[in-house]
Amino acid sequence: MTEAPELGPGESPPSHSPGELPKPLETWKKGGRMLSVLLALNTLLLACTLISSGAFNKVAVHDTDVFALLVTMMLLAVVWILAHLLHTARRPDAVPYRDPHAGPIWLRGGLVLFAVCTLVMDVFKTGYYSSFFECQAAIKILFPIFQAIFVIVQTYFLWVSAKDCIHAHLDLTRCGLMFTLTTNLAIWALAVVDESKHQGPSSHSSSNSNAGHALLLSPIERGGGARSSEGDQCTCNTTVCHVFEQGYFYLYPFNIEYSLFAATLLYVMWKNVGRLLSPGHGHGHGHGHGHGHGLGQGLSQRTLLVGPLLGLLLFVGGLGVFVVYEVQVRSDGGSRTRDALVLYYSFHIVCLGLMSLGSLGGSILYRLDRRTMDQHKNPTRTLDVALLMGAALGQIAISYYSIVAVVAGTPQGLLGALNLAHSLLTIAQLSSQNAFIIESLHRSPPESHPQDPTPGLAFSNPVALQALPASPVSGLVPSGRAPAAAAPAAPRLGWKRRFLKDLSLFLLLCNVVLWIMPAFGARPQFSDNLELNFYGSSMWLAIVNICLPFGIFYRMHAVSSLLEVYVLS
Repeated sequence: MTEAPELGPGESPPSHSPGELPKPLETWKKGGRMLSVLLALNTLLLACTLISSGAFNKVAVHDTDVFALLVTMMLLAVVWILAHLLHTARRPDAVPYRDPHAGPIWLRGGLVLFAVCTLVMDVFKTGYYSSFFECQAAIKILFPIFQAIFVIVQTYFLWVSAKDCIHAHLDLTRCGLMFTLTTNLAIWALAVVDESKHQGPSSHSSSNSNAGHALLLSPIERGGGARSSEGDQCTCNTTVCHVFEQGYFYLYPFNIEYSLFAATLLYVMWKNVGRLLSPGHGHGHGHGHGHGHGLGQGLSQRTLLVGPLLGLLLFVGGLGVFVVYEVQVRSDGGSRTRDALVLYYSFHIVCLGLMSLGSLGGSILYRLDRRTMDQHKNPTRTLDVALLMGAALGQIAISYYSIVAVVAGTPQGLLGALNLAHSLLTIAQLSSQNAFIIESLHRSPPESHPQDPTPGLAFSNPVALQALPASPVSGLVPSGRAPAAAAPAAPRLGWKRRFLKDLSLFLLLCNVVLWIMPAFGARPQFSDNLELNFYGSSMWLAIVNICLPFGIFYRMHAVSSLLEVYVLS
């Protein structure tokens, strides 16, 4: 049984002679996707089983087992990436099209930034483990070295190939992309477990240290007990060792974001394997060479400046609140912790309230906007929407648990009221911001002209098109032979567009500071004993450690989406 390639509204079927049935370019595309997904699911479940089992002292899973599995996965992914790059370099027809929506420059730039921070983290981890190499397994010292190699090779691969629509060895390519994606998710899971141990209640309160330490121990730092005597032998006593330890812990948020950013780019590449593009596909969500305004032009457009100034004020104020919160919570004294929580909740109530009003204003403004909705098939936009909706559920779940604890638990006075207001505003802000971003991503740019066939032609590969037996896209001409056309003049910004640009920058700055706080250690869920006392230590730790990483990722992904909203406005 065969199935023709799936085509969206902006894609064209392969050309064929009159009376001749169209010849499918691939036999059952869904079968190839299913094979790669099954490989990814089984590999990811195995890795997560070892990582989660190794998080407890009483489970006989050694940390060396976890590291050995991840090193093997990274080596296999590196071998496949290098083989794929070599193969596509030798066969120009392997990549006949490039998706203009995939891998925008700001997303790849963020990936490079997080990759650099991850490499610095690997240097700190290598130095930390080398401080007591006499009692360490060799795999512990080798793991950050192999991770650095994997990060370098993968970052280069994603920088040059993120837009590729691959048309060679389809099933093997899908399996390789899915396996590499799974490797990133496994590294992310290990980093989350280790980071949650460091940022758990044991690091804030000595009274909770035993319970928190028992539940949050990671494969990296665990020792002693029935498994080994490593905890008694491997101690970090020197100043250099402590610097390395603190350095790589504080760089974990960048490593976590790098793994997730790489996974999203790999997923879009996986969706684009074997995909056909038509001449009119170069407009809509994302910007390619054929689009009227790139990122540089978009950022140079004049805005109202009220939003950026207010956002910058909240950004600086948030950093100050974060520093005060960390200093007071980590110091002894219940009154100082209470004051820090009041300050933390008060800032978030103001920030979330303004963000909710701004998002609602943007959604209302779209009711007055005459721009059409972009109906083109777009894997990048589909993934963005799914990640925004899915990742927001983590923070929303924590908020609902807090609401139940405040309402049904013992009255807490001012602190309880602030906690309740903070939770309610978090739900409102996430919902309104998602609605605003998703509608923005589905709006056609105001300068786009559907009748103009030139967008998207720059993303065809003329060498590959000449090598194909029949052009998969009707009427498509190579970019090198496209007639020269004068660049359209940029339309003057109206008040609605200026407001949308202003609003997107304001929300972007607010999301950045709301990412910094929990990513670098501000965890009121552990400092405020309300939920801990209501749900119990075990249940509340499980809720926070599962849901909070998704909430942190949501903020950084929202930043990427809002930057695209700014350009599209």
